[in-house]
Amino acid sequence: MIGLEVNMPKLCVMPGDGIGQEVIPAAAAVLQAVFPDLAIVEAEAGWACFQKQGVSVPDSTLAAIRECGAGLFGAVSSPSYQVEGYRSAILTLRQELNLYANIRPVQSWPTVSPRPNIDMIIVRENSEGLYSGRERIASSIPKSEIRNQELEITAVAERIITRSASRRIAVKTLALMHSQKRHKLTIVHKANVLPLTDGLFRDSVREVFNAEVQKGAEGIEIDELLVDVAALKMVGEPERFDTLVTTNLFGDILSDAASYWGGGLGLAPSLNWGDNIAVAEPVHGSAPDIAGQGIANPIAAILSGAMLARYVWGLGKEASRVETAVYNTLAAGLPSTTQGILQSILNHLH
Repeated sequence: MIGLEVNMPKLCVMPGDGIGQEVIPAAAAVLQAVFPDLAIVEAEAGWACFQKQGVSVPDSTLAAIRECGAGLFGAVSSPSYQVEGYRSAILTLRQELNLYANIRPVQSWPTVSPRPNIDMIIVRENSEGLYSGRERIASSIPKSEIRNQELEITAVAERIITRSASRRIAVKTLALMHSQKRHKLTIVHKANVLPLTDGLFRDSVREVFNAEVQKGAEGIEIDELLVDVAALKMVGEPERFDTLVTTNLFGDILSDAASYWGGGLGLAPSLNWGDNIAVAEPVHGSAPDIAGQGIANPIAAILSGAMLARYVWGLGKEASRVETAVYNTLAAGLPSTTQGILQSILNHLH
């Protein structure tokens, strides 16, 4: 079975920064309405946590997530400049907990989607690629001189692709497709320009799926697209996609672009998923411009919670209840406040 068998779900809740402080409590309220016995543990993570404790994700938070097996994270207000000792909270969570798969569903919703009949899942390798954190200044200059515009500086980022991680994400994708009765896989890469790294990724994924077909699996269709072609088709022919699997950076970009068809980033859920552990998070940022005004849309956080129910707790029926309540709320006309949206969804649960 793809999910975990549990008697009483446990959840570590980390609101994080900005509107995370508003949308995550709303998502937790929906989950508690569906699972009255849900045990919730609150923990800290994010930029504000770093400013207070000197670390974006304390060891106590990591321990709490491991204990629960599931986390729900809100948003982080990471600075766009280097801060000594700071690591992005979500990247830290992914790396420390080995959350090697990022799952991003995109579907048409009433009133907010510009096109009907879209139903895809983008599976992004979440542990390596250009997000491995291997950056350096090749020039031999002091750090204090890096911003000196008079100096020639060479910055290098290493892109890491391994056979083991590529096969691992393929296995996770295959299991997800079986559980969702999906039959068409698109492998997205740029092997014509990056034959060693992307070639290794593509071939490793194909090895896993070809082995499954040879074992007698029926109805699995495999194709592949270069990432620039995939981006074009994501804009013009989104209905053609069912399940996509790709590398870290490509998956980040394509899934953000695809979210347009589901109503935009504000409604986009995601799941960072490893082995017997996961952290769900809405894709939107901390939105400091509207934080504290009570108008943040909690739907992405609520749908992220539904992903925990379906994939981690193995409770698909309950996840569908949440998603149906979201659908009916959107169809009835979206309220203008966080509490209004939450109350509408709670009403449609009953």
